[in-house]
Amino acid sequence: MERIAKPNILRSKQIPKAIWLTGLSGAGKTTIATLLKERLDALEMVSVVLDGDELRQTINKNLGYTEADRMENVRRAAEIASLLVSNGIISICSFMSPTEEIRALAKSIIGEDQFIEIFVKATLQDCVERDVKGLYAQYKTGTIQDMSGIDALYEVPKAPNLTIDTAALSIDESVAILFQFIIGEITTNQ
Repeated sequence: MERIAKPNILRSKQIPKAIWLTGLSGAGKTTIATLLKERLDALEMVSVVLDGDELRQTINKNLGYTEADRMENVRRAAEIASLLVSNGIISICSFMSPTEEIRALAKSIIGEDQFIEIFVKATLQDCVERDVKGLYAQYKTGTIQDMSGIDALYEVPKAPNLTIDTAALSIDESVAILFQFIIGEITTNQ
């Protein structure tokens, strides 16, 4: 019996991209990623959130926070995002990815045309005050070390596709700005 190939419905409705959110811990990356996914779900677009904290509890749980481990963390995430994009799925990636070199690695794996870099900007003080995940408190007690932005490097992106300043904008405004920015990049004219 001959199999009849079904048309890829995903590809007819959306253009798969990796939306790569970078910024300090507490800047709002995960919240923005989650709310963006909800907006895309409402449009019946298929997307997946890849979150650095979640991956560090699963496939990346064997990695620490050395420069080499951070590079491997992002490499694995970018490989997953690339697979999702190649299968027609929008990948919303929330990773600190603290250096230009690490972000360039992600971009090279995913592909320049499929990679949209978003800098989620917040001051270190704002992030410390929010401390949603308790990482800054753990740093103060010495439980964790190599905190990006404090004693480990965080390089502000030189040329992101978009910067969202979560110190100046509400979370709803931040998501709305991101949505308006990417919607033309991820939708077809059909």
